[in-house]
Amino acid sequence: MNTGHEGSLTTLHANSPRDAIARLEVMILMAGMDIPLSAIREHIASSIDFIVQQTRLSNGRRVVSSIVEVCGLESGIIKIQEIFKFQKGASSGFYGLGIIPEQFERLKEQGLALDIEQFNQVTLSTTQSAHSLH
Repeated sequence: MNTGHEGSLTTLHANSPRDAIARLEVMILMAGMDIPLSAIREHIASSIDFIVQQTRLSNGRRVVSSIVEVCGLESGIIKIQEIFKFQKGASSGFYGLGIIPEQFERLKEQGLALDIEQFNQVTLSTTQSAHSLH
C-alpha cells in the first residue's frame, strides 16, 4: 500500500466503506504473516486517504454512491468520515455532506481544482463530481 509514490488505486468488493476496511484487514490476516491487528490498522490508516464506493442501481447503471476520507486511528479503530453521498429517489443526486476533508489543503497543493463549496450540501452533476475529484 505504501510504496513511497503518491497515488494508487485498487478494487475491493464490499457493501460499504467500513466493510471494505474490515475485508482488507481479513485479507491481510489471511496472508499468513504474523502481524498484529493493531499494526494492520495503523498501516491501513496511514496508507489509505479515501475510499470511493460504487453501487449498481436497479436499472443497471453504476454510480459512485459514497466517498469517505480515512482520518487515522482513534482508540484502535480506523476513523472515517463520509464527504459525498449519492441519494436515491425523486431528487436523486450526488451530495456534499458539508464536511471539509482533513486533506483539503494537501489536495489543493497537489493541483486539484477544488472549491470549498463543492463539499456543501448541493447536488453535484455526474460530470462535475467526476471532474473535480480525479
